[in-house]
Amino acid sequence: MRNTFITLVILCSFATLAAAQVPTSGNVFFGYSYYSTNLSSVDRANTNGWEATVEGKVLPSIGIAADFSSHYGTEHFLLVCPLGAVNGCALSNDFNVSEQDYLFGPRASVSVGKVRPFAEFLIGAAHASANGLASDTSFATAIGGGLDYKLAKPLAWRFQGDFVHTSLFGNGHNNVKIATGIVFRF
Repeated sequence: MRNTFITLVILCSFATLAAAQVPTSGNVFFGYSYYSTNLSSVDRANTNGWEATVEGKVLPSIGIAADFSSHYGTEHFLLVCPLGAVNGCALSNDFNVSEQDYLFGPRASVSVGKVRPFAEFLIGAAHASANGLASDTSFATAIGGGLDYKLAKPLAWRFQGDFVHTSLFGNGHNNVKIATGIVFRF
């Protein structure tokens, strides 16, 4: 936990230094997010939630993005029965799970008419909880991209997909995050 905190402080420091470049433009995104995760070794969970992103441009086609998301759903976990337990021992159980991601990094984009495709590489932290009984925090990385479609002068609609890697509960997890929603450009 201490290493995660130190990593987040360093990342926030980099974000502060990037902010010192005084971005002349950027965007704010908020929308629905679907997240396919494999926190358990039994199956994958299809969770739903939200995603919010703030991006400040440091060069015309390069920005620094801060991406925050939270997802909720149910996942099937295999439970180990205590020795000597005969009756009432469940071998598996469904748990309400939630995962929050806090990611920061560069985003490259270019505008072509009404569309603006982008690619990003983000690093940060992920925190997961199962029924409030167990929780863990780990380093997280994401690589992906998306497309903004201009609706009106300051508004666009975003379609985004990311491959997110975490190491929660002592195991590596390869997750897929897909999001869509409204973008306000400034």
